[in-house]
Amino acid sequence: MRKFLMFALGAGIFISACTTVPVTGRKQLSLVSSGEMVALGEQNYKETLGQSKLSTNKIQTEQIKRVGLKIQKAVEKYMADNGLASRLEGFNWEFNLIKNDTIVNAWCMPGGKVAFYTGILPICKDDNGIAVVMGHEIAHAIANHGAERMSQAMALEMGGKLGAVLLGGKSQQTQQVFQTLYPIGAQVGVILPYSRDNELEADKMGLIFMAMAGYNPDTAIPFWQRMADMSKGGKNPQFLSTHPAENTRIDKIRASLPEVMKYYKK
Repeated sequence: MRKFLMFALGAGIFISACTTVPVTGRKQLSLVSSGEMVALGEQNYKETLGQSKLSTNKIQTEQIKRVGLKIQKAVEKYMADNGLASRLEGFNWEFNLIKNDTIVNAWCMPGGKVAFYTGILPICKDDNGIAVVMGHEIAHAIANHGAERMSQAMALEMGGKLGAVLLGGKSQQTQQVFQTLYPIGAQVGVILPYSRDNELEADKMGLIFMAMAGYNPDTAIPFWQRMADMSKGGKNPQFLSTHPAENTRIDKIRASLPEVMKYYKK
């Protein structure tokens, strides 16, 4: 009876904690509130900026802010037009450029806190390239991917505990095998695939946002080709990577362009 009750309780929690991702309509597990995520994002953003040096290049800094503001407005319009404006409650948008030429990266915290590193600008090349990255990173925040990943970790932890209870009457050897294989299976079978799916989902959402903001989605393909050229060599197999292979990503983007271009307003 105890095992049945634990299973029923766990199933009930997961069913009631499902939300829908804007744009794609995918169902996702969400055990962490958006308010909690926004608060965490605000805190982490302040800490990161406090430990970093902001760029003093006015032209590049204004470029990041200009592209960011346009995509922000596109996101807000999309959410308002689709009755999802409440999903942006607590967002306090901010766009900053961090001086670090060795880090080729950018990210967006929950709540619309965006940071670019100067190291990614040569690959972006222009406003369109920045819009590809900006749209993608903002899409992660709009899709609540951070909360989803945290929820998955919580669910897997609960699954491990439930498995231990269900195997309580089994031999010690069986229990040891479960304890050894479960974390590996969770990582390869759940965490990494979900992360790759999140990346591809952010690609598509980001293309729509940049298109609505007036940036050409076609430029996403040469951007990711430049990224692929830079990152060649010494990479993990795709099934053990949190990011999709560049060819996979480019193929998915190319396939989505006919739909995405409907949003493009020059």
